[in-house]
Amino acid sequence: MQPESAPAARVKRSLPELTHPAAPLVMVTAYDYPGARHAEAAGVDLILVGDSLGNVVLGYDSTAPVTLADMIHHGKAARRGAPNTFLVVDLPFGTYHTGVTDAMRSAVRVIQDTGADAVKMEGSTPEVLDVVRVLSRNGIPVMGHVGLMPQTAAAQGGLRVQGKDDDSARRTLEGALALQEAGAFAVVLEAIPARLARLISERLDIATIGIGAGVHCDGQVLVYHDLLGLYEGEEKKIAKRYADLGRESREAIARYAAEVRAREFPSKEHSFVMKDEVLDKLY
Repeated sequence: MQPESAPAARVKRSLPELTHPAAPLVMVTAYDYPGARHAEAAGVDLILVGDSLGNVVLGYDSTAPVTLADMIHHGKAARRGAPNTFLVVDLPFGTYHTGVTDAMRSAVRVIQDTGADAVKMEGSTPEVLDVVRVLSRNGIPVMGHVGLMPQTAAAQGGLRVQGKDDDSARRTLEGALALQEAGAFAVVLEAIPARLARLISERLDIATIGIGAGVHCDGQVLVYHDLLGLYEGEEKKIAKRYADLGRESREAIARYAAEVRAREFPSKEHSFVMKDEVLDKLY
């Protein structure tokens, strides 16, 4: 079997290019070596190692159980798969909520241990804004996140669209503006009305990256498993399935199982041979 050839080297997008993009940015959330490798070979602008790995990879029912060690483990794998793509790693729940010192320590570990280019955190509370300011001033790029925030979704009334009423829409807009002022280089807008996302994108000087936020953001992000149909369940409104690899993988495994049980695999093509005289000496 011939080894897989490495994808052609590419130039990593710079922070200024991502902060003020000339064309819509493409971001994919990937969690491991092959996923990141495929994303880089496809030419995406950014890869996010999201704490959604708790749901998609680790089988949790929320992102809350994900630890810093989990993020570092998966961030390392993604970096090995995509050495030439701008890599962002989520700071998981609890690692930046207990003060600037703890947040700085967590962010430094992520950057040093994974080789990531930036970290991402959710929310725009005064405490989070303080963290964004300190990290940004100390050379750690931060991507913000407003709208639906999975880490604290229970406090938002569950996994539902945000920004539909006056108060929620204003909080989302003001939160995005505050993150920009604090030093974030980009802001994810998740599950908010398209018209609100367009207004926020027009008001901000930094990039907005949407997921379930309409076409007028400065970029879009989808989860690797969602866009390839690897994640079980119905297709999500905020995602588009570009392939159905989950079905194909199940069918492939079923064919493999059938051939094994019928003694059709391995065939001669997949078996090794030896000389008769060598075998005869064993009898």
